[in-house]
Amino acid sequence: MHETPPAGPREGSLEAPTRHPVAWQSPGFYDETALFKELERVFDICHGCRRCFSLCQSFPTLFDAIDAGPSGELEGVPKTAYWQVIDHCYLCDMCYMTKCPYVPPHPWNVDFPHLMLRGKAVKHAQHRTSVRDRLLSSTDAVGRIAGIPVVAEVVNAANRSRPVRRLLQSALGVHADAPLPEFHSRSFRDREAGRPKPPIEAVETPGTRGRVALFVTCYGNRNEPAIDADLVAVYEHNGIPVRVAPQERCCGMPKLELGDLPAVAALKDYNVPRLAALVDDGWDLVAPVPSCVLMFKQELPLLFPDDALVRKVSEHMFDPFEYLWLRHAAGRLSTDFQRELGRVCYHVACHLRVQNLGLKTRDVLKLVPGTTLEVIERCSGHDGSYAVKREFRASSLRIGAPVVARVAASHADFHSSDCPMAGQQIASGLEDHAPPTHPLTLLRLAYGLAGD
Repeated sequence: MHETPPAGPREGSLEAPTRHPVAWQSPGFYDETALFKELERVFDICHGCRRCFSLCQSFPTLFDAIDAGPSGELEGVPKTAYWQVIDHCYLCDMCYMTKCPYVPPHPWNVDFPHLMLRGKAVKHAQHRTSVRDRLLSSTDAVGRIAGIPVVAEVVNAANRSRPVRRLLQSALGVHADAPLPEFHSRSFRDREAGRPKPPIEAVETPGTRGRVALFVTCYGNRNEPAIDADLVAVYEHNGIPVRVAPQERCCGMPKLELGDLPAVAALKDYNVPRLAALVDDGWDLVAPVPSCVLMFKQELPLLFPDDALVRKVSEHMFDPFEYLWLRHAAGRLSTDFQRELGRVCYHVACHLRVQNLGLKTRDVLKLVPGTTLEVIERCSGHDGSYAVKREFRASSLRIGAPVVARVAASHADFHSSDCPMAGQQIASGLEDHAPPTHPLTLLRLAYGLAGD
């Protein structure tokens, strides 16, 4: 058995978990021997604890490999199993935030997600990333091509065709039954460019400047532009001027999950100065997808701890409902709701939970009269591109099965998730495939605001 530090009183056991910056620009970060030494240290600690056995497939993969070995200890596990553990991690951070008792400030200093990120980065640096994974993480390029009017129609038709999906599964490893997003040739940016802006005077409150610049996101621009439109309608109804960030590229989360950290740096170099300029001009920042908010709030500051512009953007980036709740606390949120929502089964996305905001989406929706919420704080199993990959689809369904079961049993009027992709994953598991309704859409409905 690999030797771990001696047990003793936990230092800082009453303190919140702290996160160390990722030393990804250090030459030793990519040394495979050093990586495996740290993997052995952390995996042995995980083996002795096993609290995270039910969170995702990484931990069962590790524990099953140990239990199947000749000694029942880590020393008998082949190194190929280490890479399987790494591949199953989708960097949701839930083990770090909710389960692990050994995270900093504990002297054992276990950060499982960042160790998995290091493993992914080493794998990518060794040119072992598949064509499929590079393609799935290139959201800007895919959106530009699939958003061309004729191409969008062809792509959407292909995604609905069983023979084409089976071919795609065979050729690229994209599972034939996994939900794939629809592409819109008329993007949100196209729609917003021609919309007259109502005159609204910004009103500051504690914690907000009262006007926001919208980071549209790749997904919101091409796949579900109605979500961005709902955000704009709700904010303007509440007297909050909204402008679209003039230029943006992918936030970098798909490349982070791939371990392509140089690509993350390039996207940061494009986005952050432009967003920081908006902050300097007096705007707060919002984005409708939790993963994108998390990227700017937490991930980039940990990757670039000395970058002042990254810190500035982080300090002014908000989840949409976090922002609305701050406005409500200051008496600036409209409660002139025109419609009850009835029963809402609300799934809290993992990348929202790890932001430590509390359940602000729930709190805002509870203000709507005649509305009851059943809150589900479990992983949907979607997790970036994990659920669409042939080799991981079955695992993703097992992970999300408890969520699907609760949604089905709720018989709610709406099921909803802050993450639109998680919402589609849940819908794919329901017997009737009832589509999700995003929380921003629910709020727009409650206000009685006309849609597009």
